Amino acid sequence: MDFEVIVSYLPLYIKAFMLTIKIGWIGIALSLGIGVFCAFVLHFRIPVLSAIVKVYVELFRNTPLLVQLFFVYFGLPKIGISISAEACGAIGLGLLGGSYMTESFRSGLDAVPVSQTESALALGMRKGQLFSNVILPQAVTLSVPAVVANLIFLLKETSVFSAISLMDLMFTAKDLIGLYYNTTECLFMLVIFYVVMLLPVSILGTVIEKKTRFKMFGD
Repeated sequence: MDFEVIVSYLPLYIKAFMLTIKIGWIGIALSLGIGVFCAFVLHFRIPVLSAIVKVYVELFRNTPLLVQLFFVYFGLPKIGISISAEACGAIGLGLLGGSYMTESFRSGLDAVPVSQTESALALGMRKGQLFSNVILPQAVTLSVPAVVANLIFLLKETSVFSAISLMDLMFTAKDLIGLYYNTTECLFMLVIFYVVMLLPVSILGTVIEKKTRFKMFGD
């Protein structure tokens, strides 16, 4: 292990890390928005939209992100739609993540006991109050573990961005290995930067899950 090599490569990895974080979290924000909207559509069984959402979820959950990125980055220009590699990465990650987030939020909404809904209505709550004060808080709490798992999964999926020539962590590592053959040092730094990116999310997710579970169940 040559630490002088590690120090010399550090600025390149930091730049790649910042790009990976930027695109990753833009994609995650997009996936959360898509997931919440689609979960509501499925939960309330909105005509036509429910069928469209089901097709979207099955399509994107059952195809690899790499294939989706290739379709957006290389396929869309064939019909006159050209977008940057960064936008392609964020959109691809958002669409993939949205399909997983949809199921996470939908399962949370569906897991709220019907008896609580009936009790709230019997007490005279309007539907808007029922949803905001009874259903939504519990659905969010129940969805936390799955959402956190999806966040970690999506951040790890950023490793395929190198396939569309984005200078992310994986691209930087492969490029430096190809140029200088310092495989051990490059892979070591790659692992370290992914740990730095993922470990805080994992720890924060565990803390949030414990707090929300305690508020809901008291254990």
